Amino acid sequence: MEPASKTAPEAKKPAVVLYCPVCAAEVTDPLTCGDCSAVICRRCGTPLESPDELGMG
Repeated sequence: MEPASKTAPEAKKPAVVLYCPVCAAEVTDPLTCGDCSAVICRRCGTPLESPDELGMG
């Protein structure tokens, strides 16, 4: 018999929705600045915001 391989289940990250105000779109693959740890848009470089931080409404 082969030993059963025991692997730890992968930890799932909570889905965080980020929005680029310049591109006016959700960003699913943001970049993180290595100097200041800011989360920025991969297309235009603008710092991203969560939808609850937007001044809409």
